[in-house]
Amino acid sequence: MKKSILLLLAGLFSGAAQAAVGGYPVVLIHGFQPDNLQSKPTGGQVTSNGADYWAQYWRDRADERIDWPSQERIANKITSQYVWPKLQQMSRDGTCSNGCVFVTHSTGDLVTRYIIDNQALWLQNAGLQPLNIVATFDFAGAGGGVELADLAVNVANGSGLINSAVKLAVSLWLGATPSSSNIGVLNDLRVNTARQLASFPDSRVPRLRFAGAGSDFLGATGAFLPGEDDGVVASHSSCGAASATSYNSCSRGVAFDGKLTSVDGPSAFMPYHYPMLMSEGYSHNDTIGSSAKDEVTTANNSSAYLNGDNIKFTTYDEKRGWWIFSSRYRVVSNSNKTSMSSLVYQAAN
Repeated sequence: MKKSILLLLAGLFSGAAQAAVGGYPVVLIHGFQPDNLQSKPTGGQVTSNGADYWAQYWRDRADERIDWPSQERIANKITSQYVWPKLQQMSRDGTCSNGCVFVTHSTGDLVTRYIIDNQALWLQNAGLQPLNIVATFDFAGAGGGVELADLAVNVANGSGLINSAVKLAVSLWLGATPSSSNIGVLNDLRVNTARQLASFPDSRVPRLRFAGAGSDFLGATGAFLPGEDDGVVASHSSCGAASATSYNSCSRGVAFDGKLTSVDGPSAFMPYHYPMLMSEGYSHNDTIGSSAKDEVTTANNSSAYLNGDNIKFTTYDEKRGWWIFSSRYRVVSNSNKTSMSSLVYQAAN
């Protein structure tokens, strides 16, 4: 009996140890959930949805989650009813006392930027210790806005140039045609609006970016997204570019498929945004999944956390093709059989 209890405790402590990256507790912030616009979840359903969102890979590797409902606005109920109580709890619990890493997906990138810009002042004013966030891992980040959100708001309000192709793209993304009464966080995701929300935070927390260029919609949404995209978010946003322009990569010297060549990538990025992994075969949701979808390359193979620690990916270059038609490609080691999220988790540890 005593031996069984000891084994159980050992398993529990082992699981807790694995929930960190590089010794830092992990805090998850999920992205936009289209079905929320119709179901309008509250309370426990928001928590359940948040758990389901991360179930494939990150849920069991995290210490905390900040769950929020997509039918609300970031600076209003999302912050007051969902973000703020969780920040207070984490401060009181000392979750980030020795540093923590926020892992975000999609709109979670934008929610996190708002948190980073405000959490220290909010907590200090409440007599609490600010969170020591040493880095964020942003998968398919929507912090630069989503052109599909602009289209969805136009469809909902009956404004702008609306045709059958626009309605199809919006309905594929949302699963339904939106109305003016149920667009919620889509208002915050409009490109100009998103880029104005906490766009120059005082905090210097590094925002490490992981982007894909695949699609789950057979290209139907890509026609409305500038440059390369993951089916939902254009590369200017997922890469963290300073301007909402058409880009074909997060790098000016490496393409999404790893080809080492001159390519149209950003020359400037949003404050403290650093693109790292890219892959041509990962769609928007694939980036936080547990399955390998394609080989992965690097825009940058290493980056530092706020406290000087760093994350680094091992790469190799190889020649593909024949004679004068050959090209060189940069590949992250083992990426052909390891998911993008797993590559990040392993590198961070």
